[in-house]
Amino acid sequence: MTAIIAEPAPDRAASSRGPRRDPRRGRRRRRGPSAYAVLAALAALAGIMLIPFVVVVFNALKTPAEYAEDGPLAPPGGVHLDGITDFWERVGFGQVLLNSALISGSVAVLAVLLSVLNAYALGIGRIKGRTWMLALLLLANTLPQEALVYPLYYLAKQLNLYDTRISVIIVFTVIQSAFGTYLLSSVLATFPRPLLEAARIDGANRWQILWRVVFPVVRPTMSVLLVFFFIWTWNEFLIPLVFLISQDNQTVSVALGVLQGQRMMDATMSSAASLLGLIPTVAFFLIFQRTLSRGLTAGAIK
Repeated sequence: MTAIIAEPAPDRAASSRGPRRDPRRGRRRRRGPSAYAVLAALAALAGIMLIPFVVVVFNALKTPAEYAEDGPLAPPGGVHLDGITDFWERVGFGQVLLNSALISGSVAVLAVLLSVLNAYALGIGRIKGRTWMLALLLLANTLPQEALVYPLYYLAKQLNLYDTRISVIIVFTVIQSAFGTYLLSSVLATFPRPLLEAARIDGANRWQILWRVVFPVVRPTMSVLLVFFFIWTWNEFLIPLVFLISQDNQTVSVALGVLQGQRMMDATMSSAASLLGLIPTVAFFLIFQRTLSRGLTAGAIK
């Protein structure tokens, strides 16, 4: 006899429904009217903030005759680069641009490294007088540069560093690292102690703990400080104006201010100079925009 085994009947309801889908997959969040209103408001605000930049571009591409006839808000009749080329040749903008890039880049890198070392001692090392040192750093951030100009000028004269780029690099490295140390020390003060103890048990010394354990954690914050230090140093005017008196060592902001003070520029050349001074910082910000956004949001994501 042949045994006949009946197969279970397929579930018609299940087959009619088709394969199951994860309800969470493919779900698209719908935006309400309030979200579109916020986006429209932000777009309008961004457009308003771009108006001064557009006006500067318009005036930089005009001739003095067009500026006098049509005013500052009218678009240019064509692309005229006379103001840009005249300013470039008059101040030697290539050398000035190199000076600003060298000073700002050196300050950004050195200030971040110094901030990490100081914050490691204050936040994790817990040295004596930590509270007083943090209060001193906070006080240093609130001091105006006008109060520091004469002591720094006298010290640079005594050390034969006056009218050198290295003097400005040293000054701004210390000034920027005061803020960086205060910020990073508050971050490292909450660093997980079990992680540090595990590294010590594995035989890591202090330098290995710093570069292999602490550094990867604070790297997003360091990238934010690097971008900010570069932009802040690029826009500094008073201390470079006092310390860099020769044209070969001047920065972009100093060259702009000196030439305007001598009344050697018309409106179109002033706009061209402002545009040339603004483009490098905007380009630097756009290049490191993703790094900046990741660093700002890294502390909120675990």
